[in-house]
Amino acid sequence: MKKLLALVLTLAMVAAMFTMAASAEEPITITVGMMGPETGPYAIYGNGAAYGAMVAVDEINAAGGKYQFVFLHEDDQGDPELAKNAYNTMMDQGMQIVLGAVTSGACMAVAEIGNEERVFCLTPSASNDLVPESGDQIFQICFTDSNQGVASAKWVAENRPEAKVGIIYNNAQDYSMGIYTAFKTTAAELGVNVVAESAFSDDTAADFSVQVAAMKDAGVDFVFLPIYYTPAVGIMTQAASASYAPEYFGVDGMDGVLGVEGLNVDLVQGVKMLTAFDATSTAPGVAEFVAAFGEKFDASSMNQFSADAYDGMYVLLEALTKADVTADDTAEDICEKLVAVMPELTYSGITGEMTWAADGTVSKSPIAVEISGTEYVSAK
Repeated sequence: MKKLLALVLTLAMVAAMFTMAASAEEPITITVGMMGPETGPYAIYGNGAAYGAMVAVDEINAAGGKYQFVFLHEDDQGDPELAKNAYNTMMDQGMQIVLGAVTSGACMAVAEIGNEERVFCLTPSASNDLVPESGDQIFQICFTDSNQGVASAKWVAENRPEAKVGIIYNNAQDYSMGIYTAFKTTAAELGVNVVAESAFSDDTAADFSVQVAAMKDAGVDFVFLPIYYTPAVGIMTQAASASYAPEYFGVDGMDGVLGVEGLNVDLVQGVKMLTAFDATSTAPGVAEFVAAFGEKFDASSMNQFSADAYDGMYVLLEALTKADVTADDTAEDICEKLVAVMPELTYSGITGEMTWAADGTVSKSPIAVEISGTEYVSAK
């Protein structure tokens, strides 16, 4: 009887040890939320970012490992007030980290709340230079507006030194003005020949005849468009109607133009833009991402914001691992740990190699692509 009792106790202890070991190896679930425009004029950006994040979440969860993700997303239509509502909705659902917001104004509004409540924010696409000033816990995956302006001017100086350059920009939009200002300053320093400038506002974005005429009359053969793709299509359409066909160069806001419903693809052939992502690149991971995205979603909805959000989820995984976040950590605990480790990270993703300054800005190099058929290829 004593031997039997001893055996039972031994087996019970072994079982307990196995149970404890299994429990210790259970993955830690982290809930991440994104708010972005899923309806309205900027829906291409919000949906593209959400889809890219979903591809990464599915991959990470399928691979197993220490951390598993629950991904929430809400439509904010690019509106700061709606973004704050989305933030509160997802916090009620257990959100611990924000992957967003997608647009700059919404991101700054959310980041300010996150700063007060100590919720870590990593935005895939909010590029305004003022975004990092919204809190010490907001970090960017995308390069900044000023970075795009400087890089665009350098590309023109190196690749189109003889061009007569014109600029059409939105003087009522922080995004456009930030890029325009940096481009103009750097272009002057590098000797780029800017011969014409013409502004518009959201209120006048239905008719670009004045802007097109200004470019044509000045003999502009290279038009820089630091604007979103919707007005860019309007400009190119009216220019074509006026038998005016300059070379066009845009920035990340141009990405998504191929997804415009009813677009005449001939209109955008040869259009160039700066981006962090080239879907035709042979860089590690790019082809796999493109294939995985196409299996889950309409391939035409993929853009650089999809790639930025995809990288963003993997950056979060790296940061969580380096910070040794535990299941007992609150959102506030996670925030403080991630803020501490982000400046120590170096991550190589499908949008390039990234490091971060303590203020949340990312260091990465944009690349230039152009539209060929229905694809982006390296710009020439």
